[in-house]
Amino acid sequence: MPRRFKSLMEESERKRDSRIVLALDVVDEDPERILLKSMSIIDRVNEYICAIKINFHLILPLGLFGGVRKILERARELGLPTIADCKANDIGSTNRLIAENYFRAGFDALIANPFVGWEDGLQPIFEVADKMERGVILLTYMSHKASSEGYGQNVYEAISGKIRPQYVIFAEKSLLWGADGVIVGATYPERIRGIYNILGDSVPIYSPGVGAQGGDIRMAVLSGSRYLIVGRSIIEADDPSKSARSIRDIVNEARKSD
Repeated sequence: MPRRFKSLMEESERKRDSRIVLALDVVDEDPERILLKSMSIIDRVNEYICAIKINFHLILPLGLFGGVRKILERARELGLPTIADCKANDIGSTNRLIAENYFRAGFDALIANPFVGWEDGLQPIFEVADKMERGVILLTYMSHKASSEGYGQNVYEAISGKIRPQYVIFAEKSLLWGADGVIVGATYPERIRGIYNILGDSVPIYSPGVGAQGGDIRMAVLSGSRYLIVGRSIIEADDPSKSARSIRDIVNEARKSD
């Protein structure tokens, strides 16, 4: 069956006139407070975002089939696609179980790391995604300071016999494997631009790292990012709704000048 995650994202984007993916990275020692705050934030900002990304900040304390599932159900009620930021990165049999469990819990897509390769690596994740009509987003260049040590290194590519940047190879693999999106940090607009030149509009770029990590929204959008992943600037704001609306408007203004 064809995967439908990209169409879910496009529909949500049109409905809300937003390209903001909320990184729901709520931190607290009390799981009950995490759940309550997460639900409250979603209810307050849902009209200004187009999707929700959930990381281990929630998955570990709340449980995949416990509190996280409740959040996923609320997101579904509001028509918001959900992304599991699990960075799947294991052998094929384990990756298959990872995908099956995240998708059974209710996630619409997951993030995977292409470093493990295709055969007996990420291939089972794509097979599960095809079967369950979910999405796969590939890490292509992360937003933190040491990204260059992995994604930015120059490597020997056996197929071409050339030395090439790792992130360029990963971008090309996203096309070859049929990924539904790629992650490229907003903190590296030059990498966004280079990857967009490879992908065009065929594979949307999701960019974390704006706000707390220093990424510039306008530069990311003008360089080719389609979706901006924003966490702390919204969830730690005194008024999350006002912050989400403001960031959405900045993105939309940048799009108009593109």
